[in-house]
Amino acid sequence: MAPWRPAYVGVGSNLEDPQTQVLKALGSLARLPRTRLELTSPLYRSRPLGPISQPDFVNAVAGLLTQLESAALLEELRALEVAHGRPLLHERWGPRVIDLDLLAYARERRRGPELTLPHPGIPERNFVLYPLADIAPDLDLPGLGRVAELAGRVTAEGLARL
Repeated sequence: MAPWRPAYVGVGSNLEDPQTQVLKALGSLARLPRTRLELTSPLYRSRPLGPISQPDFVNAVAGLLTQLESAALLEELRALEVAHGRPLLHERWGPRVIDLDLLAYARERRRGPELTLPHPGIPERNFVLYPLADIAPDLDLPGLGRVAELAGRVTAEGLARL
């Protein structure tokens, strides 16, 4: 039997009642095969990144224990996005009904076209670091550092806990 490994997933939405979309996605994460939803952060409202004018996001982070390998977990996350109404082809940095990002998986370090672990955007994204620090402040992200220390380096500008 495969060992249980911790994984952290960023959840975000800025379309079609974003708060409801994030809560529905968290519920769906709890039903993934060979996976248990162990922790969910509070919800945060954040300003969107990138050049496209769009509504604010609602964000959260989920802490999972899973027996799935990282690539299989990513596949499940992509399938959940589609099931929740996100088109397969979508605009980078654009608005979205749901966005599920695999942030970290056990101590795995990987760099590839489909998956980089830990997620390379974590250190500069307060909408990831603050909710992640709420549930896993002592998590050491391989090659990046401890979550609480990373969160202490970014401001809460544009971020509000709901």
